[in-house]
Amino acid sequence: MNVLVINAGSSSLKYQLINLETKKILAKGICERVGTAEAFHKHGLDQNEVVIDAEMHDHDDAMALVLEALTSGPTKAIDSLDQIDAIGHRIVQGGWYFDSSVLIDDDVIAKIDELAELAPLHNKAALMGIHACKKHMPDKPMVAVFDTSFFQTLPPKAYMYPIPYELYEKHHIRKYGAHGTSHRYIAERAAVILGEPLDELKLITCHLGNGCSASAIDHGMAVDTSMGLTPLDGLMMGTRCGAIDPAIVPFIMEKEGLSPAEVNDLMNKKSGLLGISGISNDLRSVREASEHGDERAMLAYDMYSNSVKKYIGQYIAVMGGVDAIVLTAGVGENCEKMRRLIFAGLQPLGIILDEAKNRQRGFEREISSDKSRVKIIIIPTNEEYMIARDTYEIVHERSQIVPVSAASA
Repeated sequence: MNVLVINAGSSSLKYQLINLETKKILAKGICERVGTAEAFHKHGLDQNEVVIDAEMHDHDDAMALVLEALTSGPTKAIDSLDQIDAIGHRIVQGGWYFDSSVLIDDDVIAKIDELAELAPLHNKAALMGIHACKKHMPDKPMVAVFDTSFFQTLPPKAYMYPIPYELYEKHHIRKYGAHGTSHRYIAERAAVILGEPLDELKLITCHLGNGCSASAIDHGMAVDTSMGLTPLDGLMMGTRCGAIDPAIVPFIMEKEGLSPAEVNDLMNKKSGLLGISGISNDLRSVREASEHGDERAMLAYDMYSNSVKKYIGQYIAVMGGVDAIVLTAGVGENCEKMRRLIFAGLQPLGIILDEAKNRQRGFEREISSDKSRVKIIIIPTNEEYMIARDTYEIVHERSQIVPVSAASA
């Protein structure tokens, strides 16, 4: 079965075509700057990748180019659209409606639209991808895979906020989390690496990139996570502030004369590493500046690592211990200096980083010392595979197939 995985942004359309039986990526690419004069389409695998300037007024145009690239030209992956069996869509916000992935119908589309106020940039973009696919492939089954559904297992003491209960009842104000598809994947893979059933493990999973989140997974169930009502809460990120004193918001609005939209933009797009360093939201640039003595860059670096360290401590307390800490995404997988800072001083908790292993590069690997009671594991995430797997299992009758697990990814 070939599944086309779509991750639509407000001005982008990212995709992969995956064969679930062979676990092979047949094609991948991204349409960038959709709706602008600078639009371009990047398509192909590794050394066969091509970049094409292309006119794309909207996501309909982008989807047409994607399907053309998949079925024609030197980088084609399939002979016709008949070889696409189903389509899986990444949806950021599933709210209180969805605790698992679902087959898309008109009711699901309406609910995704209703939930857009909780993730306006993400859900509206996902809907554009869904409608584009419906236009070009009206007979293909489509599945929605929600970033938030993994966290529907959180207990009320973790997802509720200490505000008047009536506001929760009226507006559904609660913690929903994000990056759930990534946390679900690396938790499953960690269990395989450790050789233990997932439902017997206590894990802390850390998705550290431009967007950052941490989760506590107790015996296979998410019991807490750092992102909240929106993806703004929790860890310090590339441009997002993460958790701050809420009184800062009205204080800044009054002092700077900002509207709610402007202060929201400030916290989401002008804060984090960018806001503190004044240099970049990219940790690589901040690290380079810090190593040349830039004090604000050094401060940003220290704040980022301290933010992660605090959540690790919180989640050890929440679960009463931890068997392994799992790192993924650009920073978690690639920045040995950040990992060193995060785990510095945690030796009394039985968390000991092996300096030599930490400097090594590779795929899935342990970087904890042999003396460490807690394993530290790096696992590159694979959200596209999880979306394809869910799509595969939902479109086919579960009783007629052997379920595919992340263990065999």
